[in-house]
Amino acid sequence: MSAEFRTIDRDTPMLMPASIQEWLPEQHLARFVVEIVDQLDLSELTGRYRGGGKQAYHPALLVALLFYGYATGVFSSRKLEQATYDSVAFRYITADRHPDHDTIASFRKRFLVELEGLFKQILVLASNLGVLRLGSVSLDGSKHKAMSWGYANEVEKQLEQEVQQLLELAERADGESEAPQAELDIPEELQRREQRLEAIQEAKDKIAERAQERYEAEQAEYEQKLERRREREEATGKKPGGRPPQEPEAGPKDKDQVNFTDEQSRIMPGGGGEFVQGYNAQAAVEHDSHLVVGNHVSQATNDKREVEPALNELAKVAEQLGTPQVMVADAGYHSKENVERCERQGIEPYIAGSREHHNQPLAQRMQAPPACPADADAVTAMQCRLRTAEGKAIYRKRKATVETVFGVIKEVLGFRRFHLRGLQAVRGEWNLVCTAWNLKRLYVLAG
Repeated sequence: MSAEFRTIDRDTPMLMPASIQEWLPEQHLARFVVEIVDQLDLSELTGRYRGGGKQAYHPALLVALLFYGYATGVFSSRKLEQATYDSVAFRYITADRHPDHDTIASFRKRFLVELEGLFKQILVLASNLGVLRLGSVSLDGSKHKAMSWGYANEVEKQLEQEVQQLLELAERADGESEAPQAELDIPEELQRREQRLEAIQEAKDKIAERAQERYEAEQAEYEQKLERRREREEATGKKPGGRPPQEPEAGPKDKDQVNFTDEQSRIMPGGGGEFVQGYNAQAAVEHDSHLVVGNHVSQATNDKREVEPALNELAKVAEQLGTPQVMVADAGYHSKENVERCERQGIEPYIAGSREHHNQPLAQRMQAPPACPADADAVTAMQCRLRTAEGKAIYRKRKATVETVFGVIKEVLGFRRFHLRGLQAVRGEWNLVCTAWNLKRLYVLAG
């Protein structure tokens, strides 16, 4: 007996709901985003419009479009435009209008500073809803990659081979009545590859320039070490012990990187002993709600310099939300100055002094911590707190809060690189990402 299947019928006309309100379920993230945006004060945006000419899209529509796009992993202006045709949720947000990608991109670039103010307004709404109480926060950061010297050379070689192949195709086409591949626009393909080769050469020049600067600094340090060894040998009459300093190598290394679309990015230490080029994006996440309550971006390669700007961002919302009681951060943020900065603002720091070892012996884990000295300074007192059962429990929440947020942003939303260029624009886009995350999280918390 043969199986029976439902008929595939794509031709019978069907009547769609007359109102766009009927297109989505009542409990949908798109509805929630629109409701939140309708409660925001957008006067700083609307006040920038002077009227005249063609009627503009209302900022509320474009703000909701950006917020929902970033909350669902749609970041580029072209994909946002396309989504207003393909997705019922995006059609609902735009009231079945279709802003083109130039309009979306221009709006985002024009109002990045004003969008930063909306981040704070949404946190206040979360507080009013009773889902945010600023108690304990965790601080962490993330860095974004660019092109390396080794990879640039590989791509350059590939493009040069493709250019040669295209020239051979063009030469054969000149002797034939028809091109060998009618669908291939050879001049356009050549131009595209030549432009990429020029960009890669500019990147290689910049990498070589920075490598030379590094070499000159390392060479000067090397010569200083040699001079100190000679001075010791002359003073003691004996050959200095230990291994002599190693002479630096000139020229770029395969892992040297540069972002040839954004000169303001910097080389940052990444995982596994490698380095990446990008920005240092930071977020402070409240433990109970998992909402981002502070965010900033810097060019600093060392996280020790990120506690002060993080505290400054938290101070911006202190009047409405209060000051956190606790700040948790890993060993990358540890310094005497950072501990004292937290305490001056009335925040109890839990900043690891070293990386936590895994698989500690049971006896060591159960061992009672020694008593804290009565005259302990701020750093010693913090180390004593971290050794207690309560302190360990507080510190463990870092992995379940701020690390989880970064994981979702990267793996679920798919935000792994910045789409805008320049430090100020990147700061604005990171704020947009954190705002979108907060809306997505607030949607869950509000039920």
